[in-house]
Amino acid sequence: MPKVEIYTTSLCGFCVRAKKILKNKNISFLEYDVTSNEKCRDEMIERAGSHYVPQIFINDEHIGGSDDLAAIEKSGVLDTKLG
Repeated sequence: MPKVEIYTTSLCGFCVRAKKILKNKNISFLEYDVTSNEKCRDEMIERAGSHYVPQIFINDEHIGGSDDLAAIEKSGVLDTKLG
């Protein structure tokens, strides 16, 4: 099973969209809410190079945000990355 991680904030529509894509594929994921967790937000910025959410990683590979996840899902690449 792939290791999927997603950094989110509460009340983020793009985060909801990204999680829905993963849930529709029955993929479990680790969610890190950076809303009020400065340490976690700093980790996200270090790993992703961005302060925007969501930030998605599959097997430690940075996928990007919600639009990036949707694009690789549409192209079929997501299924390959998920195994």
